[in-house]
Order: sequence, then C-alpha cells, then structure tokens
Amino acid sequence: MSRTLRMLLVVLFVGSCAVSSGGTPRNLDNACSIVNQKPQYLRAFKRTERRWGVPVSVQMAVIHQESKFKPRARPPVRYALGIIPRGRASSAYGYAQALDGTWDDYKKRSGRFGASRSNIRDASDFIGWYMTGAKRRAGIPLNDARNQYLAYHEGVGGYMKGSYRSKGWLLSVANKVDARAAMYNRQLRRCGKI
Repeated sequence: MSRTLRMLLVVLFVGSCAVSSGGTPRNLDNACSIVNQKPQYLRAFKRTERRWGVPVSVQMAVIHQESKFKPRARPPVRYALGIIPRGRASSAYGYAQALDGTWDDYKKRSGRFGASRSNIRDASDFIGWYMTGAKRRAGIPLNDARNQYLAYHEGVGGYMKGSYRSKGWLLSVANKVDARAAMYNRQLRRCGKI
C-alpha cells in the first residue's frame, strides 16, 4: 500500500471518529453535563424560553423523552412476520419527534420555512410554539411538564377530549417527563445555568 493511500485512510478514520463524537451528549441524567457538552443546546433553550416562555427544563425533558437528544431520531421500522419491512409507525423525526404535518404547520405559521427538525434551535423553537398553543387552547401552564407532554403527544384536541385517560402507559410516561423536568430544573439551578 502506498504511503499516500495509508495517510488518506488514517485521515478518513480520524475524521470519522471526530464526527461520531460530536453526536448525542453523554450522561443524559445530568442536565449540567448535557449543556456543558453542547453549549449550543443551552443557547437554543434559553432563546425559546425568552420567546415563548417554556422553561429550559421542560424543553429538555420533552426532548429527552422524544429522541434522547438524537438529532435524526425516527420511530423504529415495523415488520410483518418479523422480516418484511412495513414502514415506520409515524413520520416523527428529529429532536422533537415532530410529525410531518405539524412541522409543516409550524413552518407556515411561524414563517420559518427553512427550519429543520434535526437542528436543536429549530426543534426547541417548535416545542415553544407548540406548547404556547396548548396553553392558549387548553389552558395548560407552560411549566406543567406532565400535561404539556400529554397535549404534545396526543395533540391539543386529543388532550382536550381526554384521549390520554385510557392510556396508562402514556400517563406513566408523562409522569416521567414531569419528574425529569423537575430534576433538570434542580440540576441547572445548582450549576448556575439558569
């Protein structure tokens, strides 16, 4: 193997390591660790809090639940007979797991036509926009992570009809989101990030 080819392979290998280490933050149970690893996250969350009033900790708890901070997260592929791909359960994508139709509505109503679901700033702004709509339509306080998450998951109309009441698993998830938002809030206050 020529020296040039070996050098090229080394550069490609090192470059691929650098790209992969820039992905999802580690230690997702520690809000301070997350924002220390990804300062752009905190800037985005604070910007959304200023614009829409949704607390940083609530945004972070929702993103943790929806995507575990993976920018290109998608629902898993479903299979028929365990081997034939049937597609994904929904069009959810990105940090906020926004559905195609809801994301298109957000872009149109907010005027953010170039927004991307895999961009933390756009995903955070989407959460603020959506939760502000839930507050306006259903009266859910912006710091009520549990009920905001239920409206986020079921849609505001579904939330107002009580569609979540018969879904014990969803109520459990919403309680976890609420507990995580409270935990993230305590952590961020302790480390002086909010």
